[in-house]
Amino acid sequence: MKRLTILGSTGSVGTTTLKIVQDNPHLFTIKALVAGKNIQLMTEQCKQFKPLWAAMEDERSAQELQRRLQYLNLKTQVLVGEKAACELSSLEDIDQVMAAMVGSVGLLPIMSAILAGKQVLLANKEALVMSGHFFMEAISSSEKAQLLPVDSEHSAIFQILPRKIQNKLGVEDLSNHGIKDIILTGSGGPFRTLPLEHWSHITPEQACNHPTWKMGPKISVDSATMMNKGFEYIEASWLFNASPRQIEIVIHPQSVIHSMVRYIDGSIMAQLASPDMKLPIAYAMSWPKRINTSVMPLDFLSINQLNFMPPDFNRYPCLKLAMEAYDKGSVATIILNAANEIAVGEFLKKKVPFIAIPAINQYALESFSCQDPKNVEEVIAIDHLARKHIKNLLPRFTVL
Repeated sequence: MKRLTILGSTGSVGTTTLKIVQDNPHLFTIKALVAGKNIQLMTEQCKQFKPLWAAMEDERSAQELQRRLQYLNLKTQVLVGEKAACELSSLEDIDQVMAAMVGSVGLLPIMSAILAGKQVLLANKEALVMSGHFFMEAISSSEKAQLLPVDSEHSAIFQILPRKIQNKLGVEDLSNHGIKDIILTGSGGPFRTLPLEHWSHITPEQACNHPTWKMGPKISVDSATMMNKGFEYIEASWLFNASPRQIEIVIHPQSVIHSMVRYIDGSIMAQLASPDMKLPIAYAMSWPKRINTSVMPLDFLSINQLNFMPPDFNRYPCLKLAMEAYDKGSVATIILNAANEIAVGEFLKKKVPFIAIPAINQYALESFSCQDPKNVEEVIAIDHLARKHIKNLLPRFTVL
């Protein structure tokens, strides 16, 4: 029986994790849930899974949740804020932490879990995009902590790699295991064939309508710009100790092959599955074993074709920006992540057009800089400074 804390329980990854727990009550139990401000859903989750602890982002949400739980006669104790998230991710009697909080708010709780020697199921991109060096250093220094990837692409690569690399992510040299490089696949998003002259009219509703994946609004927009693939490129480098020349990105619209590993003898191993996040989440939760899921296996006779093509940087400038930012170092990736979060948020609120997202990202990288961080706390400080700077830039990109 594995005991879990879920960071981001009301998001898409968090709710899918809870479905897996629900289907496998003999394998998993929930000790703590952490969420933002979705009081209604958190109340339902506490009612169903009866965790000992719950935490909300702010005081008002926490007080309202406590009131509702008391009315239901539930004994879940409610906490509030980042400190509470850190405490619940490092509880002595938990085994796994599902790190599904979106954004930089997840950095300190994830680091707390690592320092406490927990098995961290990583669905938070920002941890490695903003602070890859510090997180991988903490993992390698810990006797018990372990990082298991949840993103479908990184999970696919992880599933293919030899067990020795799985046990020491970010440490083993790929070439020592006969690996030439890894191949990240990406669907290309909903606008892969949309003429570029129409991109200025793209709406949030269109950007969130992904052709193959069901995701939250932020990651859906990142998929449309392919910033998510740029962040996955950065994550892959940290997770698998891969240099830029060891990472290739290809567009694969069908989202059947989730990623590949190319070996030095010319062989390529691929992980194939239906595009359903339940699979990589369940694999991370049950590793090194596998458990049954409700996901239907692929029917190869119904697959008409599998297409592959190189990414077009004119169509996806955010992908190129992410790759260039990684080459420049940690400050650039911190700035890029902050700019992208703000730009996507403004687009979802219909305050800036879709085409402003890469423009804001690029301008932020060109107009802000500072010294390299020495720890995660300095990463967060740089993130705050960058966000303040970026918000001052927004008026020039605002929709009239």
